[in-house]
Amino acid sequence: MDLSSIEIFLAVASDNSVTKAAKVLGRAPSNVTTRIQLLEEYLGVLLFSRDGKKMTLTQEGETFRTYANQLAALALEARQAVRSLRPSGSLRLGAMESTAASRLPAALNQFKQMWPDVSLKLSLGASRDLARDVLGGVLDCALIARLPDEMLDEGPGFETELEELEAEPVFAEDLLLVLPSGHPPIHSAADLRIETIAALEPGCTYRRIAERWASGSSTLQTAELGSYHAILASVAAGNAAGVMPKSVLDLMHWPMVSSTHQLATVDTMLISRRQDRPNAFNAFREVLVTAKASGSRRVAH
Repeated sequence: MDLSSIEIFLAVASDNSVTKAAKVLGRAPSNVTTRIQLLEEYLGVLLFSRDGKKMTLTQEGETFRTYANQLAALALEARQAVRSLRPSGSLRLGAMESTAASRLPAALNQFKQMWPDVSLKLSLGASRDLARDVLGGVLDCALIARLPDEMLDEGPGFETELEELEAEPVFAEDLLLVLPSGHPPIHSAADLRIETIAALEPGCTYRRIAERWASGSSTLQTAELGSYHAILASVAAGNAAGVMPKSVLDLMHWPMVSSTHQLATVDTMLISRRQDRPNAFNAFREVLVTAKASGSRRVAH
Protein backbone atom coordinates (compact mmCIF):
# COMPACT_ATOMS: atom_id res chain seq x y z
CA MET A 1 0.00 0.00 0.00
CA ASP A 2 1.56 3.29 -1.13
CA LEU A 3 0.53 6.94 -0.96
CA SER A 4 -0.72 7.01 -4.56
CA SER A 5 -3.14 4.18 -3.71
CA ILE A 6 -4.38 6.24 -0.76
CA GLU A 7 -4.88 9.25 -3.03
CA ILE A 8 -6.81 7.18 -5.57
CA PHE A 9 -8.99 5.59 -2.89
CA LEU A 10 -9.88 8.98 -1.37
CA ALA A 11 -10.70 10.49 -4.77
CA VAL A 12 -13.09 7.64 -5.64
CA ALA A 13 -14.64 7.82 -2.16
CA SER A 14 -15.19 11.57 -2.56
CA ASP A 15 -16.87 11.40 -5.98
CA ASN A 16 -18.48 7.93 -5.73
CA SER A 17 -17.24 7.42 -9.27
CA VAL A 18 -14.16 5.95 -10.91
CA THR A 19 -14.69 8.12 -14.01
CA LYS A 20 -14.82 11.40 -12.09
CA ALA A 21 -11.89 10.46 -9.87
CA ALA A 22 -9.80 9.47 -12.89
CA LYS A 23 -10.47 12.83 -14.55
CA VAL A 24 -9.40 14.79 -11.48
CA LEU A 25 -6.31 12.62 -10.90
CA GLY A 26 -5.27 12.65 -14.54
CA ARG A 27 -5.34 8.85 -14.78
CA ALA A 28 -7.11 6.38 -17.02
CA PRO A 29 -10.31 4.94 -15.47
CA SER A 30 -8.93 1.42 -15.98
CA ASN A 31 -5.85 2.34 -13.94
CA VAL A 32 -7.99 3.69 -11.10
CA THR A 33 -10.13 0.54 -11.10
CA THR A 34 -7.05 -1.69 -11.01
CA ARG A 35 -5.48 0.25 -8.15
CA ILE A 36 -8.67 0.03 -6.09
CA GLN A 37 -8.86 -3.71 -6.70
CA LEU A 38 -5.21 -4.16 -5.67
CA LEU A 39 -5.82 -2.14 -2.50
CA GLU A 40 -8.84 -4.29 -1.65
CA GLU A 41 -6.77 -7.43 -2.19
CA TYR A 42 -4.01 -6.06 0.04
CA LEU A 43 -6.46 -5.22 2.84
CA GLY A 44 -8.52 -8.37 2.38
CA VAL A 45 -11.87 -6.52 2.34
CA LEU A 46 -14.19 -4.82 -0.14
CA LEU A 47 -13.90 -1.07 0.23
CA PHE A 48 -16.69 -0.23 -2.20
CA SER A 49 -20.02 -1.69 -3.22
CA ARG A 50 -20.61 -1.38 -6.97
CA ASP A 51 -23.93 -0.34 -8.49
CA GLY A 52 -23.30 0.23 -12.17
CA LYS A 53 -20.87 3.15 -12.36
CA LYS A 54 -21.62 4.32 -8.81
CA MET A 55 -19.15 3.36 -6.09
CA THR A 56 -20.38 3.49 -2.48
CA LEU A 57 -18.16 2.92 0.53
CA THR A 58 -18.80 -0.23 2.52
CA GLN A 59 -18.59 -0.18 6.31
CA GLU A 60 -14.98 -1.33 6.02
CA GLY A 61 -14.37 1.40 3.45
CA GLU A 62 -15.71 4.09 5.80
CA THR A 63 -13.38 2.84 8.53
CA PHE A 64 -10.43 2.81 6.17
CA ARG A 65 -11.19 6.35 4.94
CA THR A 66 -10.59 7.74 8.45
CA TYR A 67 -7.06 6.31 8.44
CA ALA A 68 -6.49 7.21 4.79
CA ASN A 69 -7.27 10.87 5.50
CA GLN A 70 -4.78 10.85 8.38
CA LEU A 71 -2.08 9.25 6.23
CA ALA A 72 -2.62 11.72 3.38
CA ALA A 73 -2.50 14.71 5.72
CA LEU A 74 0.65 13.40 7.42
CA ALA A 75 2.35 12.82 4.06
CA LEU A 76 1.51 16.36 2.97
CA GLU A 77 2.88 17.79 6.21
CA ALA A 78 6.09 15.76 5.83
CA ARG A 79 6.65 16.90 2.22
CA GLN A 80 6.23 20.53 3.07
CA ALA A 81 8.24 20.37 6.30
CA VAL A 82 11.42 19.30 4.50
CA ARG A 83 11.28 21.94 1.78
CA SER A 84 13.85 24.68 2.02
CA LEU A 85 11.52 27.52 1.00
CA ARG A 86 8.93 28.02 3.70
CA PRO A 87 5.68 29.58 2.43
CA SER A 88 5.42 33.21 3.45
CA GLY A 89 3.89 36.52 2.43
CA SER A 90 0.36 36.61 1.06
CA LEU A 91 -1.81 34.54 -1.27
CA ARG A 92 -4.73 36.23 -3.01
CA LEU A 93 -7.28 33.51 -3.78
CA GLY A 94 -10.49 33.87 -5.76
CA ALA A 95 -13.39 31.43 -5.71
CA MET A 96 -16.98 31.02 -6.76
CA GLU A 97 -19.53 31.31 -3.97
CA SER A 98 -20.46 27.64 -4.33
CA THR A 99 -16.84 26.48 -4.09
CA ALA A 100 -16.20 28.67 -1.04
CA ALA A 101 -19.22 27.11 0.65
CA SER A 102 -18.87 23.43 -0.14
CA ARG A 103 -15.22 22.78 -0.98
CA LEU A 104 -12.87 25.30 0.61
CA PRO A 105 -13.51 25.30 4.39
CA ALA A 106 -11.48 22.15 5.12
CA ALA A 107 -8.61 23.22 2.85
CA LEU A 108 -8.44 26.75 4.23
CA ASN A 109 -8.52 25.50 7.80
CA GLN A 110 -5.69 23.03 7.18
CA PHE A 111 -3.62 25.58 5.27
CA LYS A 112 -3.93 28.12 8.11
CA GLN A 113 -2.90 25.51 10.68
CA MET A 114 0.15 24.47 8.65
CA TRP A 115 1.25 27.93 7.50
CA PRO A 116 -0.05 30.54 9.98
CA ASP A 117 2.44 33.14 8.71
CA VAL A 118 0.84 33.28 5.25
CA SER A 119 -1.78 35.99 4.83
CA LEU A 120 -4.57 34.33 2.82
CA LYS A 121 -7.02 36.77 1.22
CA LEU A 122 -10.23 35.28 -0.24
CA SER A 123 -12.37 37.04 -2.85
CA LEU A 124 -15.66 35.71 -4.25
CA GLY A 125 -16.94 36.22 -7.77
CA ALA A 126 -18.17 34.71 -11.01
CA SER A 127 -15.84 32.52 -13.08
CA ARG A 128 -15.42 35.10 -15.85
CA ASP A 129 -14.48 37.89 -13.45
CA LEU A 130 -12.13 35.68 -11.44
CA ALA A 131 -10.25 34.58 -14.55
CA ARG A 132 -9.75 38.17 -15.64
CA ASP A 133 -8.52 39.14 -12.17
CA VAL A 134 -5.90 36.37 -12.28
CA LEU A 135 -4.80 37.49 -15.75
CA GLY A 136 -4.61 41.08 -14.57
CA GLY A 137 -2.58 40.28 -11.46
CA VAL A 138 -5.35 41.23 -9.03
CA LEU A 139 -5.49 37.60 -7.82
CA ASP A 140 -2.70 35.03 -7.57
CA CYS A 141 -5.00 32.08 -8.31
CA ALA A 142 -8.69 31.23 -8.46
CA LEU A 143 -11.14 28.35 -8.57
CA ILE A 144 -13.49 28.65 -11.53
CA ALA A 145 -15.95 26.46 -13.43
CA ARG A 146 -14.97 25.23 -16.91
CA LEU A 147 -17.55 24.90 -19.65
CA PRO A 148 -18.22 21.33 -20.88
CA ASP A 149 -16.36 20.41 -24.06
CA GLU A 150 -19.50 20.57 -26.19
CA MET A 151 -19.94 24.28 -25.37
CA LEU A 152 -16.38 25.45 -26.03
CA ASP A 153 -17.00 26.08 -29.74
CA GLU A 154 -20.10 28.24 -29.28
CA GLY A 155 -18.38 31.52 -30.01
CA PRO A 156 -15.83 33.65 -28.16
CA GLY A 157 -15.85 33.70 -24.39
CA PHE A 158 -13.48 34.08 -21.50
CA GLU A 159 -12.26 30.52 -22.15
CA THR A 160 -9.90 31.95 -24.77
CA GLU A 161 -8.25 33.98 -22.01
CA LEU A 162 -7.61 30.78 -20.04
CA GLU A 163 -5.13 29.66 -22.70
CA GLU A 164 -2.71 32.16 -21.15
CA LEU A 165 -3.04 30.57 -17.70
CA GLU A 166 -2.14 27.32 -15.98
CA ALA A 167 -5.34 25.39 -15.30
CA GLU A 168 -5.73 22.17 -13.33
CA PRO A 169 -8.99 20.30 -12.56
CA VAL A 170 -9.48 19.79 -8.83
CA PHE A 171 -13.19 19.07 -8.36
CA ALA A 172 -16.03 17.64 -10.44
CA GLU A 173 -19.44 19.14 -9.69
CA ASP A 174 -22.85 17.74 -10.61
CA LEU A 175 -24.82 20.78 -11.77
CA LEU A 176 -28.52 20.42 -10.91
CA LEU A 177 -31.81 22.06 -11.71
CA VAL A 178 -33.88 21.96 -8.49
CA LEU A 179 -37.60 21.76 -9.23
CA PRO A 180 -40.41 23.13 -7.06
CA SER A 181 -42.16 20.70 -4.74
CA GLY A 182 -44.66 18.57 -6.59
CA HIS A 183 -43.16 19.21 -10.03
CA PRO A 184 -42.84 15.91 -11.92
CA PRO A 185 -39.43 14.68 -13.10
CA ILE A 186 -38.24 16.14 -16.41
CA HIS A 187 -36.11 15.00 -19.32
CA SER A 188 -35.71 18.28 -21.21
CA ALA A 189 -36.48 21.98 -20.96
CA ALA A 190 -39.75 21.39 -22.78
CA ASP A 191 -40.99 19.36 -19.80
CA LEU A 192 -40.87 22.30 -17.37
CA ARG A 193 -44.25 23.55 -16.16
CA ILE A 194 -42.85 26.89 -15.04
CA GLU A 195 -41.35 29.60 -17.22
CA THR A 196 -38.36 30.74 -15.14
CA ILE A 197 -35.01 29.37 -14.08
CA ALA A 198 -33.22 31.12 -11.19
CA ALA A 199 -29.44 31.54 -11.41
CA LEU A 200 -26.59 33.83 -10.38
CA GLU A 201 -25.04 36.69 -12.40
CA PRO A 202 -24.28 36.47 -16.15
CA GLY A 203 -20.56 35.78 -15.56
CA CYS A 204 -21.47 32.52 -13.82
CA THR A 205 -20.53 29.44 -15.86
CA TYR A 206 -23.32 27.46 -14.20
CA ARG A 207 -25.85 30.00 -15.45
CA ARG A 208 -24.41 29.83 -18.95
CA ILE A 209 -24.77 26.05 -18.99
CA ALA A 210 -28.34 26.26 -17.71
CA GLU A 211 -29.32 28.87 -20.29
CA ARG A 212 -27.88 26.75 -23.07
CA TRP A 213 -29.99 23.82 -21.80
CA ALA A 214 -33.04 26.10 -21.50
CA SER A 215 -32.70 27.13 -25.14
CA GLY A 216 -34.65 23.96 -25.89
CA SER A 217 -37.75 25.84 -24.76
CA SER A 218 -38.74 29.16 -26.33
CA THR A 219 -40.67 30.30 -23.24
CA LEU A 220 -38.05 29.94 -20.48
CA GLN A 221 -36.56 33.09 -18.96
CA THR A 222 -33.73 33.59 -16.45
CA ALA A 223 -34.26 35.32 -13.09
CA GLU A 224 -30.98 36.70 -11.74
CA LEU A 225 -30.64 36.29 -7.96
CA GLY A 226 -27.81 37.20 -5.62
CA SER A 227 -27.25 33.99 -3.69
CA TYR A 228 -28.06 30.29 -3.57
CA HIS A 229 -30.28 30.90 -0.54
CA ALA A 230 -32.34 33.32 -2.64
CA ILE A 231 -32.49 30.78 -5.46
CA LEU A 232 -33.86 28.10 -3.15
CA ALA A 233 -36.38 30.55 -1.69
CA SER A 234 -37.65 31.18 -5.21
CA VAL A 235 -37.90 27.43 -5.79
CA ALA A 236 -39.78 26.99 -2.50
CA ALA A 237 -42.26 29.68 -3.58
CA GLY A 238 -42.86 27.76 -6.79
CA ASN A 239 -41.71 30.69 -8.93
CA ALA A 240 -38.69 29.09 -10.58
CA ALA A 241 -36.43 26.10 -10.98
CA GLY A 242 -33.05 26.74 -9.34
CA VAL A 243 -29.57 26.22 -10.80
CA MET A 244 -26.87 25.04 -8.37
CA PRO A 245 -24.23 22.34 -7.85
CA LYS A 246 -25.24 19.27 -5.86
CA SER A 247 -22.52 19.93 -3.26
CA VAL A 248 -24.24 23.21 -2.32
CA LEU A 249 -27.71 21.68 -2.23
CA ASP A 250 -26.39 18.94 0.08
CA LEU A 251 -25.07 21.59 2.47
CA MET A 252 -28.28 23.56 2.67
CA HIS A 253 -30.43 20.78 4.20
CA TRP A 254 -33.28 21.45 1.75
CA PRO A 255 -36.49 20.52 3.63
CA MET A 256 -38.73 20.22 0.57
CA VAL A 257 -39.45 17.02 -1.31
CA SER A 258 -38.30 18.04 -4.77
CA SER A 259 -37.10 16.45 -7.96
CA THR A 260 -33.78 17.46 -9.47
CA HIS A 261 -32.48 17.20 -13.01
CA GLN A 262 -28.75 16.95 -13.73
CA LEU A 263 -27.68 19.49 -16.31
CA ALA A 264 -23.99 18.61 -16.60
CA THR A 265 -20.86 17.49 -14.81
CA VAL A 266 -18.64 20.56 -14.51
CA ASP A 267 -14.92 20.70 -13.70
CA THR A 268 -13.72 23.22 -11.14
CA MET A 269 -10.29 24.41 -12.24
CA LEU A 270 -7.47 25.93 -10.18
CA ILE A 271 -6.05 28.66 -12.41
CA SER A 272 -2.89 30.75 -11.99
CA ARG A 273 -0.40 32.68 -14.08
CA ARG A 274 2.57 30.75 -15.40
CA GLN A 275 4.99 33.24 -13.84
CA ASP A 276 4.96 35.52 -10.79
CA ARG A 277 3.26 33.04 -8.51
CA PRO A 278 3.96 33.58 -4.79
CA ASN A 279 5.84 30.84 -2.97
CA ALA A 280 2.69 30.05 -0.98
CA PHE A 281 0.87 28.92 -4.14
CA ASN A 282 2.32 25.39 -4.35
CA ALA A 283 1.72 24.83 -0.64
CA PHE A 284 -1.93 25.85 -1.05
CA ARG A 285 -2.32 23.67 -4.14
CA GLU A 286 -1.12 20.59 -2.27
CA VAL A 287 -3.41 21.30 0.67
CA LEU A 288 -6.33 21.82 -1.71
CA VAL A 289 -5.74 18.51 -3.49
CA THR A 290 -5.48 16.68 -0.15
CA ALA A 291 -8.68 18.27 1.13
CA LYS A 292 -10.40 17.37 -2.14
CA ALA A 293 -9.37 13.74 -1.81
CA SER A 294 -10.77 13.58 1.72
CA GLY A 295 -14.14 14.81 0.45
CA SER A 296 -14.57 17.19 3.38
CA ARG A 297 -17.59 19.51 3.09
CA ARG A 298 -18.38 20.54 6.63
CA VAL A 299 -19.06 24.27 6.65
CA ALA A 300 -21.93 25.99 4.86
CA HIS A 301 -21.73 29.49 3.39
